[in-house]
Amino acid sequence: MKAKVYVTLKSSIHDPQGATILQSLLSLGFDHVDGIRAGKYFEVELSHQSVETARPLVEQMCEKLLANTVIEKYHYEIDE
Repeated sequence: MKAKVYVTLKSSIHDPQGATILQSLLSLGFDHVDGIRAGKYFEVELSHQSVETARPLVEQMCEKLLANTVIEKYHYEIDE
């Protein structure tokens, strides 16, 4: 079983990395890009048998280590 965790800055937090990427895309001629936010992606291999038992563990991982919940938000998917 694999959990895919996506972590991004909250919309109220300035994203300098995203701003730099946006400027680079615009300078490369990608004129139709209005904004971009950078983030983190994690793949977590789990040995649990069910999504119901894996879900609370993934939540704890995100809350305790993978995301700084003061400035970041996260969501995840669990593939069996």
